[in-house]
Amino acid sequence: MSSATYVADPRADAAEAGGRCAGLALVGCPNCGKTALFNALTGSRQKVANYAGVTVERKEGMFATPGGRRLRVIDLPGTYSLRARSPDEAVTRDVVLGRRADETAPDALVCVADATNLRLVLRLVLELKQTGRPLVLALNMIDIARRQGAEIDVERLSAELGGIPVVPTVAVRRGGIAALLETIDKLPPLAASAQPRPAQDDGEWREPDAAAIRALHREADRILKVCSFRPGDAGLTARIDRVLLHPVFGTLILLAILFLMFQAVFAWAQPLMDMIKAGFDLLAEGVRTVLPAGMVRDLLTDGIIAGVGSVLVFLPQIVILFFFILLLEDFGYMARAAFLMDKVMGAAGLHGRAFIPLLSSFACAIPGVMATRVIDNRRDRLATIMVAPLMTCSARIPVYTLIISAFVPAQTTFLGGWVGLQGLVMFGLYGAGIVSALLVSAVLKRLVWRSSPPEPFLMELPSYKMPRPRNVLLGLWQRATMFLRRAGTIILSLMIVLWFLSSFPGAPEGATEPAINYSVAGIVGHWLEPALAPIGFNWQIAAALIPGLAAREVMVGALGTIYAVAGAGEDAAASALAPVLTAQWALPTALALLAWYVFAPQCASTLAVIRRETNSWRWPVATFLYMLALAYAAAFVTFHVASAFLPAG
Repeated sequence: MSSATYVADPRADAAEAGGRCAGLALVGCPNCGKTALFNALTGSRQKVANYAGVTVERKEGMFATPGGRRLRVIDLPGTYSLRARSPDEAVTRDVVLGRRADETAPDALVCVADATNLRLVLRLVLELKQTGRPLVLALNMIDIARRQGAEIDVERLSAELGGIPVVPTVAVRRGGIAALLETIDKLPPLAASAQPRPAQDDGEWREPDAAAIRALHREADRILKVCSFRPGDAGLTARIDRVLLHPVFGTLILLAILFLMFQAVFAWAQPLMDMIKAGFDLLAEGVRTVLPAGMVRDLLTDGIIAGVGSVLVFLPQIVILFFFILLLEDFGYMARAAFLMDKVMGAAGLHGRAFIPLLSSFACAIPGVMATRVIDNRRDRLATIMVAPLMTCSARIPVYTLIISAFVPAQTTFLGGWVGLQGLVMFGLYGAGIVSALLVSAVLKRLVWRSSPPEPFLMELPSYKMPRPRNVLLGLWQRATMFLRRAGTIILSLMIVLWFLSSFPGAPEGATEPAINYSVAGIVGHWLEPALAPIGFNWQIAAALIPGLAAREVMVGALGTIYAVAGAGEDAAASALAPVLTAQWALPTALALLAWYVFAPQCASTLAVIRRETNSWRWPVATFLYMLALAYAAAFVTFHVASAFLPAG
């Protein structure tokens, strides 16, 4: 009997010598815990790259079994079937079947299943059996299934599947994979793996037609019934879903949840934002006290502290937003939201699978664009890539909250004073991004890509689970550190550059205007001002938009640096930027800038990812140009309508 706790043998990191290292592939449906199992097996012994010729990620690691066998393990992209319909699924199929010249065929397969939801994975297991490769079924998350009252007859399930080993696992717990390791140790192909398999060893598998697929579904359902799989909370789940998936009430609940999120972004974050602001105020004052007047002090206070501090102050709002998103993901609600949005996206010409990439784009458009790999139809995938940047990413939050804080009163309204006006405006901006993405998609599908309607969206709804505090906290930590790294690298670097551009060359002798007007940034801003004057933008906004192309949140830091160098009102490094903007801008200008940022052209990183995912410069250039045109048009209409109907002053 092995120990309850398994620690990977460090010998697994040794260089391959004296023969070929046996290979194991992890296969499974998306969100089955396959990556958690991969991490439990390999620990830090992982290599991440891309498969040759595609942008699909390749994860490989090494580990040693308790019996001393050194194995190579590959974490394959999630798939519901070997009947591949997307780039990710095609890679999984080709690796399993040994069809890739750059990848050795695996000696054995471990199919990872979510023990709380076996229906779809059983069909995949039946397909994997036909490949002729040794196979183990790992029932992952068995602890959650048992807590829900599920009963799985493991021995009967193994017999019904033709005798393949079936092993319960809990990948996130110490010792939760010990039984699986013992089973892997007993697989003969891994014990006698000196001779590699032929590169084109397809076993008995052939791509099934529609009739074969239906037969596999029927067989999977039969096995599910005879193995006494009974979810104990199925009745409760069904009752909850009758409400949450109702076409009317479910949609209203989804909107209410989103509305609550944006209310919390303002109501909960303000005390922490005040603390961060006070800290930077003290830091700037301390620098002024210690350093004599001069270029170094100005760089630190007007450039670095004013620029970076004006961005970091929005960290609490970003953390609160992702706190809600992570809770909903862990609870199992996000799949329900995808189901509710399927009809809406179908009407806009998007496939139901586009919901996940678009949802990912709320964090950042980069993972959203990469997540479009789950869409098999190339035109549907390109349409989703083109509209994903319109979703309100976290980089827009600093811009939105700065302008809202400066121009929207912090007062409550509606529902007896429980609804904050600032949160209501933020909710409207997020809604505008979603609606614009759907409208642009509808135009693309009807005018650019006339094709058949999207295929039906088939998905298995996960069971409800209580969120794990550790997972939520880890997710918040990852997103916070990602934001801080951007502030410490991209934003800091750009703020230093912008300070120099805003400070040099200095004003000539006898100059009567502020020195910044004679700087490089001032000259560029004044040069661009005539083109942006029709939408109400001044030269300071024009100058700040340029570094904002590198990262949208840099716009806030750029304004902080420009107004600090310009000495607008109080020093912007020692006071909030919002009051400075309130004094300098008219309300129509602020509203026009909000409208601009709903459609703001993408940051350079996102355009580079679009280029990589589409393997062409055509699509990133088209994305930049159409978003630039939409941003200008939206700002133009907003500025002139606001100027006509809002009181002057």
